[in-house]
Amino acid sequence: MSNAPDELVKLARRTRAAQRVLSAARGSERAAVLRSVAGLLQCRKQELIEANSADRRQAAQQALAPSMLSRLSLDAKKLDTLCDGLETLAVSDDPIGRPLRRTLLDDGLELTQVASPIGVLLVIFESRPDAVIQIGGLAIRSGNGVILKGGREAARSNRALVACLRDALVEHQLSPDAVQAVEEREDVRRLLELDGDIDLVIPRGSGQLVRSIQASTRIPVLGHAEGICMVYLDRAADLDMARRVVLDGKCDYPAACNATETLLVHESLLPRLGDIGSALTAAGVEIRADPASLPFLPGASPASPQDGAIEYGGLTVAVRVVRSVDEAIAFINEHGSAHTDAIVTADPDAADRFLREVDSASVFHNASTRLADGYRYGLGAEVGISTSRIHARGPVGVDGLMTTRWLLRGHGQGAGDYGPGKRAFLHKRLPIDER
Repeated sequence: MSNAPDELVKLARRTRAAQRVLSAARGSERAAVLRSVAGLLQCRKQELIEANSADRRQAAQQALAPSMLSRLSLDAKKLDTLCDGLETLAVSDDPIGRPLRRTLLDDGLELTQVASPIGVLLVIFESRPDAVIQIGGLAIRSGNGVILKGGREAARSNRALVACLRDALVEHQLSPDAVQAVEEREDVRRLLELDGDIDLVIPRGSGQLVRSIQASTRIPVLGHAEGICMVYLDRAADLDMARRVVLDGKCDYPAACNATETLLVHESLLPRLGDIGSALTAAGVEIRADPASLPFLPGASPASPQDGAIEYGGLTVAVRVVRSVDEAIAFINEHGSAHTDAIVTADPDAADRFLREVDSASVFHNASTRLADGYRYGLGAEVGISTSRIHARGPVGVDGLMTTRWLLRGHGQGAGDYGPGKRAFLHKRLPIDER
């Protein structure tokens, strides 16, 4: 029996009740809610920025890690991006009830498999207040209820953003209880006991957070390990392109889980590696080079044995030399985190092998690892990035928050009607789009 206090059990059950109403609403109604959220973000922009400024001032006084401070920021540009994502979700096809398979079992007996919301989600995240809108928007579009636990460092921002989601639901005569928030760590510990009331836990943060959650609950957990993202510069790499890809991957947002942490370099490129090293150094990046690359990277530091398999979360990159695409693939599969990895090459055969054999959630050719993102993938937003091999992988959008149901339409048939000497099942596949 759960030890969770009554108020948290009631909160989870209110979320379930509101979720069922939300999932039964028309797709156009849920889309209208999302547009109302975007309108509230614009209308309350100054209020939201002021709440975030107060959070950042307090965090700076508490000596929060630079990577956490970076993620904590919520400015006008981020709010505009969130609004764009909400519009993308609003114009997307309604996922609920979407037919995935149709089978004629017998004349007058038709079976359809349809997409269905998972139910009630518990999403735990650190620092990034913009995650409130991304997660809440995806939950509303997919008809899921959600209980949010953000970081204490973003408490004011989170409260103001959750209010936008709940107020938009009320505006369209839907229960605000479909989006709930808790603020105390003890609440999370107790909610993790509610395996009968919560269907999926999504920790969005460090690998340590994910592992801690997984060890604390019987509820299924969808999460990712560290973002140890790697870029391999193949022997046929265009070095101008390589410099752009590496600089963007490392410097665009070093605190992100899709930032490039390790640079693998084919040994034939070593004499020409200096330009990329100089560009990284000029951008303030600390380079930790293995013995083979160190002489070609002035100003670099010698790498430790652990460098190359670390998520730095800042302006540090490891450089390691490999002798072939096979060695690069093997290194990534052994030491990476199955998040996002990329190859830069003009050799289509090497690119095809890399894309086929690197076992990561996202694998790129001639593109920055920073492109691994639900918004950039056209998903509207992401509830997180999954490196799990069960269910969704990579940026988790609406589709990753859906399960399936089976709908059978008949005319009084029963199991006893079928068998030897009786009727036989047809099991005829039907076109999905046929009505």
